[in-house]
Amino acid sequence: MLRDISAQAVFMGFLTAFAGFTSSFAVVLQGLAAVGASEAQAASGLMALAIAMGLGGIILSAATRAPVSVAWSTPGAALLASTGAIDGGFAAVVGAFLVCGFGFILAGLWKPLGRAIGAIPAPLANAMLAGILVSLCLAPFKAIAFDPLLGLPILLAWIIVGAFNKLLAVPAALVVYFLIVAFGVDVSAQELNSVHASAVPRLEFISPVFSLAGLLNIAIPLFIVTMASQNIPGIAVMTSNGFAAKPRLWFTVTGIFSVLAAPFGGHAVNLAALTAAMCAGEDAHRDPNRRYWAAIVAGMGYIAFGLLAGVVTAFVSIAPAILIQAVAGLALIAAFSGATVAAFKDPGTREAAAVTFLVSASGVSVGGISGAFWGLIAGGAIMLVKRTKVI
Repeated sequence: MLRDISAQAVFMGFLTAFAGFTSSFAVVLQGLAAVGASEAQAASGLMALAIAMGLGGIILSAATRAPVSVAWSTPGAALLASTGAIDGGFAAVVGAFLVCGFGFILAGLWKPLGRAIGAIPAPLANAMLAGILVSLCLAPFKAIAFDPLLGLPILLAWIIVGAFNKLLAVPAALVVYFLIVAFGVDVSAQELNSVHASAVPRLEFISPVFSLAGLLNIAIPLFIVTMASQNIPGIAVMTSNGFAAKPRLWFTVTGIFSVLAAPFGGHAVNLAALTAAMCAGEDAHRDPNRRYWAAIVAGMGYIAFGLLAGVVTAFVSIAPAILIQAVAGLALIAAFSGATVAAFKDPGTREAAAVTFLVSASGVSVGGISGAFWGLIAGGAIMLVKRTKVI
């Protein structure tokens, strides 16, 4: 294996880890906080996820000699942010994370479940994702309304850098955010001490509680949105770059690491899509057989970033929440636009997709069950009625 390592793969691996972590960790923190995690639990969840996806990518890539990139579920974190707290508190949320992780394992070991997820109409899955993301994507503009001097520089950094390199747009916005917190926000000595005290990485074990509310509000929607918007595109990226698809192995291993991360607050890890393209493409190496080192180095980078999760979380907590939400919203705009286009592309399913989108975006909760679940049910019912020509 050491003979296959190259400077090109090492550079691309570090770039992948930097882009993968910095572009979406704010979404993860926002999602965990929204479902009731304390600051310490959110830091623990971020750390557990980073370590899990790092180890998962290293093990899969080394074992298969293919650049298998593993990432946390960014759409899943966005789902959490739109769902909010459920009965049973964060312990019930952790129980739902475990159920979702076992679902990934089952999808890898039992083919009918994988086929059932693949049978969910793509317009409805994309419409549900778009509905989940839309409220979060409004945060950058709400930040400007909150304080133009603080919110506008973040948006401008994203626009200007994105015009030259889309991959670095969100990291650039994040750098501006950190500069604003450092020089534009009054920080007390006590808050600075909390940042210093968080330098030592610490995992927090949360004893899971299993409930129907957790299953319907979080576990099932999280499983569906992760499979539809992360795992399936991740497979497509690998095959388009000439690597054999091994979904059963990939789902099983990422499911195992999701289960291991869940008791420490991590929601889900899965196949990467965007960062998978970075490691699997020619930029990682001209020889496809040597590109797996890019994914291995990226995994090492994720673990290193994960050990800094406590400092990152403490630093984020000392600024107005709307600012980090703005960074998270910018990180999701590309996913929102892609999901929206895919949802409404087919005129025959446009009405069903629209209903799914609107119900999911409404945030309505019926019977204690969130809008994401009801959106999928409502859109599916309309599609079924139209196909059977009942009306």
